[in-house]
Amino acid sequence: MERRRIGSLEVTVVGLGCNNFGMRISADETKAVVDAALDAGINYLDTAESYGGGLSEEYLGAAVAGRRDDLLIATKWGGRGSDERPGSPAVARAALEGSLQRLGTDHVDHYQLHRPDPDVPVADTLGVLAELRDEGKVREIGCSNFTAAQLDDAAAVADELGLAPFASVQNHYSLLTRGAEQDGVLDACARHAIGFVPYFPLESGVLTGKYQAGAPLPEGSRLAAWGDRASNFIDDDRLALVASLTEWAGARGHTILELAMSWLVANPNVATVIAGATSPEQIRTNAAAATWALTAADLAELDEVLER
Repeated sequence: MERRRIGSLEVTVVGLGCNNFGMRISADETKAVVDAALDAGINYLDTAESYGGGLSEEYLGAAVAGRRDDLLIATKWGGRGSDERPGSPAVARAALEGSLQRLGTDHVDHYQLHRPDPDVPVADTLGVLAELRDEGKVREIGCSNFTAAQLDDAAAVADELGLAPFASVQNHYSLLTRGAEQDGVLDACARHAIGFVPYFPLESGVLTGKYQAGAPLPEGSRLAAWGDRASNFIDDDRLALVASLTEWAGARGHTILELAMSWLVANPNVATVIAGATSPEQIRTNAAAATWALTAADLAELDEVLER
């Protein structure tokens, strides 16, 4: 599988998002998914302290026992629902120690601030992350849900103080959610050599063909479990657009899933696509889906489809 860079890390273009672990699948099911990911050549696994109330990290740590050198573990701290100041050095240190314990490892390959902290200077956050790197507990650092202005500011502060900059940013991005193109985030990534990691790349299954207009949400699906929150991802207009994209891909011998994954990989700023999975079959399908080499003409045609 093709690999790209997040700082010094060589990551596979298809990664595994681990937010289902501990929330939708058990420890045994997690191990089956992780084993399938590693067997498929995926080396980048992304979790967070908040996923499953910590169970995602615990399950992931147990699943990779004995295979730690075969993969790169990414985790995040400071997600929603916390009253603490995630950017503060004390909180970052304490959160990392908790993650290391749950993961059963002595270091995290990629440590990411889950949301901006307006109450703590980014210099303080970058400073403690530099200390954690020096201590061998973290290899590369990143952020999530940052704006272009926040990325510019962090890069300038890192340069001024001689600190390691954020090597990545993880924001929502997909065929159906293209804000990163309009809000300057992807441009900031290009300016500062920041790897972009799209989350919700398949819009929680909407870009897999799983959901159909006029049909109830499939039992056991993520959106069915989300209740009212599902309306943020699915409605008649979106399903109509997915139908058009499915037709466009099908005319070229591909599935909507292959289109969604390969469209993201076609962007050189994208480092890895962290699609979630709840079964080994999904893993194998996702791993194989990003191999369609879309041409400039293909991408231009897709823009026309998306703008109708």
